Amino acid sequence: MTRRLISSGSTFERNVGYSRAVVDGEWAFVSGTTGFDYATMTISPDVAEQARQALENISDALRGAGFSLADVVRTIYILPDAEDWPACWPVLREYFGDIRPASTMLAAGLADPRMRIEIEVTAKRGA
Repeated sequence: MTRRLISSGSTFERNVGYSRAVVDGEWAFVSGTTGFDYATMTISPDVAEQARQALENISDALRGAGFSLADVVRTIYILPDAEDWPACWPVLREYFGDIRPASTMLAAGLADPRMRIEIEVTAKRGA
């Protein structure tokens, strides 16, 4: 299988020079994804809602690549404020409670002050 690039249609991807996801064989690598609703280009101020929208965006990218959230083996969560982390747990448990990928949470600045969480995932087909 050849390398395949998946786009969300965001102009940011084209302007910066990256893909929402890259498929290489049985693997899918999804770039750090925030809680922007790409249809409206809006973002909720609520960190849990941002986590939910980010996971929906990731799910869309994975589906476009022929994968699903059930294939996710690794997650990285980045939050500017570590105190926001516990508010995300119910949403993350809803999406990954049975999948339980290996995970890391980092506290670091993000590109836009409205962004309160960014999520990156790696998936392996049939994981």
